[in-house]
Amino acid sequence: MNIIYHNPNWGKSRKSVEILENSGIDYNIIKYLVDTPSKEQIKNIAKMLNLRPKEFIRKGEKDFKENNLASIIDNDELLIEKMIEFPKIIERPIIIIEGKAVIGRPPENILEIL
Repeated sequence: MNIIYHNPNWGKSRKSVEILENSGIDYNIIKYLVDTPSKEQIKNIAKMLNLRPKEFIRKGEKDFKENNLASIIDNDELLIEKMIEFPKIIERPIIIIEGKAVIGRPPENILEIL
């Protein structure tokens, strides 16, 4: 299944949806702030991105700073739990196409997996 973890309030995420629309592939939109990925889904995303959780979080995000998440940055399991608790810290958008994933920053990154 092709997926975009999307925040419609963010321009790069909307641009990523536009690229997917123009590509003609079928995909599902997951508004990750409403439908937060599970622990297993985040682990799978990390594998597909070939990144540790700390490499696809937003360290400048208010929730990251206010909850002192820098103190657990190297603990993947705890950080994943916090990604579920505070989904705004998850880098966005994340696009998954046929088992490959990229972060749509810039949105043109999607072209790498199309």
